[in-house]
Amino acid sequence: MKSCSGKTPIDVRDSALIAILRGGGIRRGEAVNLLERDFNPSTGALFIREGKGKKDRMVYLPEPACSRVSEWLELRGEASGPLLYPIRKGGEIQRRRMTEDGVLKILQRRAKLAGVESFSPHDFRRTFCSDLLDAGVDIVTVQKLVSHASPVTTAKYDRRGEETKRRAVQHLEF
Repeated sequence: MKSCSGKTPIDVRDSALIAILRGGGIRRGEAVNLLERDFNPSTGALFIREGKGKKDRMVYLPEPACSRVSEWLELRGEASGPLLYPIRKGGEIQRRRMTEDGVLKILQRRAKLAGVESFSPHDFRRTFCSDLLDAGVDIVTVQKLVSHASPVTTAKYDRRGEETKRRAVQHLEF
């Protein structure tokens, strides 16, 4: 996020994009399919239409992510259409849908600026799952948020280590 700290249209849009991917745990293909009407700033709800498996679902963004998306919407304007637009280097907003490859290039550029060597856009999704599990959210809720067919798939995203298991057993009464 620090690599998006400027106030140019590209910085504001990229900050919103990262907030959506990280805060909602969604895939980049789902992000480019978002429409302006799919975001509810008062509840943080983000309607994902036709995600993987052609399934629709609702996810919720945390307040800091909502603020970044709202800032982008102020700049973007209230016109219907895609939530996220491509922007030319000169700052001209192009009123059309972004591509998945465009999102990949944006994130690779931001990762390089942030000094992150090994990075994949899917890392946001893995981190989303792992952080929720680490915060004590049950695996079925995380599974529903990321639209996995099985909690077994969600468990593969769990990067918590031995320390988490050690702390878990400390809750047992004797």
